[in-house]
Amino acid sequence: MTHPQLDPAARPHGSEVFDLDHSWRGFRINKMCNALSQAANRDAFKRDEEAFMERFHLTPQERQLVRDRDFQGLLAAGGNIYFLIKLGVVTGNGLYMMGARMRGESYEQFLATRNDKGAT
Repeated sequence: MTHPQLDPAARPHGSEVFDLDHSWRGFRINKMCNALSQAANRDAFKRDEEAFMERFHLTPQERQLVRDRDFQGLLAAGGNIYFLIKLGVVTGNGLYMMGARMRGESYEQFLATRNDKGAT
């Protein structure tokens, strides 16, 4: 049983809906991020980000998004949030830090909007 994709016009304004088109567009990014599940790959990324990105054939634009830790841009380029979290953790940008960056806020400003003030 297959489910039809959403009509692009029906998407919430300003939201990235991860559909099949998005999935194909972000294939290289998501494959690289998924590789960060393995400790050896995390170490390789930390040692030489450029060589690691080369292994996954990221485009120059995708590489710049990774260098800039532009998680909003990576989402727009087809990144899946569940894979991007792996990149965030390896680069010292946990979920809340990623959220703050995506909203253009400081970490402290972002935390002030959370229900659990001690959450990180």
